Amino acid sequence: MNAAEQAIGLEVTTKIAAVVNLFKSEFPDAKADLKPWTNDPETRELVDPNSIDIGFHFPGWSRRFQSRSILLQIRFHKDHLDQSHRLIGLEAAAFNHQGEAWRLSTVERWQIIGNCQPSAEVGEKLKHFCRQVFELFRCFSD
Repeated sequence: MNAAEQAIGLEVTTKIAAVVNLFKSEFPDAKADLKPWTNDPETRELVDPNSIDIGFHFPGWSRRFQSRSILLQIRFHKDHLDQSHRLIGLEAAAFNHQGEAWRLSTVERWQIIGNCQPSAEVGEKLKHFCRQVFELFRCFSD
């Protein structure tokens, strides 16, 4: 779900801002988009209500990233008994003019897969960023 729609309450809003700042500290050229999903019925059907989704856009195509934009999905499991959220993992998908260039998932083996791989330096920075997000959401309740 769009990060802008999930920013309800001080704790969530603060954590979303922290995620953006963490990403920008690794990749200062990126511009955050807190509403990466369009608001149409078809898209709404596909959106995970237990995720925080943020887009990051670069000024033009990035050679190091082999993409122009990255969609970051921070996925949670919501416990309906105590209303807490547990971080399941992060999914980052990079896009270029041909569509999806590569994908990184922390749910499985933390490997970057796809036709157009980012540089090794970018891959390591992304993994470092993901570890920081895990630490940020270690204790999270809604």
